Amino acid sequence: MVNIGSIHSHVASVNKSAYVSAKHGLLGLTKSAALEAGELGITVNAVCSAYVKTPLVESQIADQARTLGIDQSRVVEEVMLSSAAIKRLIDPTEVAELVAYLCSDKASAITGSAFDIDLGWVAR
Repeated sequence: MVNIGSIHSHVASVNKSAYVSAKHGLLGLTKSAALEAGELGITVNAVCSAYVKTPLVESQIADQARTLGIDQSRVVEEVMLSSAAIKRLIDPTEVAELVAYLCSDKASAITGSAFDIDLGWVAR
């Protein structure tokens, strides 16, 4: 089992109380389920990403640009990537490859863990 969290599974942001609470809870669920399912040989982990270039994020970029009255490229640079060490959006295939690995036999000893694919966002 692989739960999809986000950077907000680890850190908070202003005006995102409900979202952050849900993502923090997802880590608790991941750890508890890993302990409960381990005897059955089932692994449970979480993938916690920063902004992934998806249609949802693309619409968020456009919405933020309108709200803030700035260009979309500035939204990405100044809002979404301001805390990232690597200044780019994550490609969905990068997340998919990590999930595929966690579902493979090669990861059969990994459970109850959170894997950050966050461009260094939470390294601070």
